[in-house]
Amino acid sequence: MDGRNDFDFLIGTWQVHHRRLKERLKGSSEWEEFEGDTVDRKILNGLGNMDENIIYRETGPIHAVTLRLFDPQAQEWSLYWATGISGILEVPMIGGFKHGLGEFYSQEVFEGRHIFSRFIWSEITTASCKWEQAFSADGGQTWETNWVMDFERA
Repeated sequence: MDGRNDFDFLIGTWQVHHRRLKERLKGSSEWEEFEGDTVDRKILNGLGNMDENIIYRETGPIHAVTLRLFDPQAQEWSLYWATGISGILEVPMIGGFKHGLGEFYSQEVFEGRHIFSRFIWSEITTASCKWEQAFSADGGQTWETNWVMDFERA
């Protein structure tokens, strides 16, 4: 069995609690918290899925999408993110699931410098799951978790 069904747990409607560092890669320990809604569905006859998000921040709602595509030959996922602010698909996160834990990595530019980025999907049940984002400015030697989302099925 390949990994094309790895994200089946996410199909449906979710309420999401967000915690995000106010400043990233600056030694900050101050978090902002806000809510969101996500609706996820399969696409491409199961080789992908897509979710639409509304994130309710103090500065106003942000609309975003995640596009996840599974490559059956490489046996890995590519995860793309775009917001209504820029309308641009960001650099994809690449990876997969092992033993119920999803790990995805990319290299990107953040505030003018090249960094590594990591997504982790964990604590997956039929009614909840957790997503975390971390950045590394030192080639992956250390990681700063800067965004955590706790999903509860609506």
